[in-house]
Amino acid sequence: QVNQNSLCPSPGAMSRAAAKEVPQEEGEGGSRRSGWGLLVTAGVGGTLVALYAVATPFVTPALRKVCLPFVPATAAQIQNVLKMLENRSGSLVDIGSGDGRIVIAAAKKGFQAVGYELNPWLVWYSRYRAWRDGVHQNTKFYISDLWKVSFSHYRNVVVFGVPQMMPQLEKKLEGELECNSRIIACRFPFPCWIPDHTTGEGIDTVWAYDLKHSRGCETKSLEITPETES
Repeated sequence: QVNQNSLCPSPGAMSRAAAKEVPQEEGEGGSRRSGWGLLVTAGVGGTLVALYAVATPFVTPALRKVCLPFVPATAAQIQNVLKMLENRSGSLVDIGSGDGRIVIAAAKKGFQAVGYELNPWLVWYSRYRAWRDGVHQNTKFYISDLWKVSFSHYRNVVVFGVPQMMPQLEKKLEGELECNSRIIACRFPFPCWIPDHTTGEGIDTVWAYDLKHSRGCETKSLEITPETES
């Protein structure tokens, strides 16, 4: 004879069995949810870190003595700079060269062009762009602070500056450059020099200064010539 109680468990036994199974199922579900949560958190965190690493170099001030953030040159600015370089030759330097646009554009016009930039990320990117555009042999990019570099051996100087730096830079360049040098200022003019040429409008305005006029080099040469001949 079969005991019916053995075939039909009592309600108490059923509740105890269910109580043992439910926590196990909830535990497995909870662990799965926590695992997905960790993956999502790690993914979001990694994405933010990557974005920070990529974006920071392009918004960090390029020159430490004054706050000069990286602002890419516009196509109009580049064309205006190239216009001021017409009929010019010799070496060219871009002070605070950013991502290398001016240097690369000048190299395509036949200049041996050099860029000085304090931000290493931008320098590495500039070198890549020069290689990509096929002008890496005519370009050089250096990681350096402009206040620690002498520009005495350059005949063409391009500057994308801010008003706070222009007076000091004006004195520095006047003391270092030769009389046949031309300085091209973009966005902001120099405070004391009178430009020899100007082109563009608004933020695309470009001012060109020939040091032989600013210094009066022609007058000095006339005074010295008779003495050297006698």
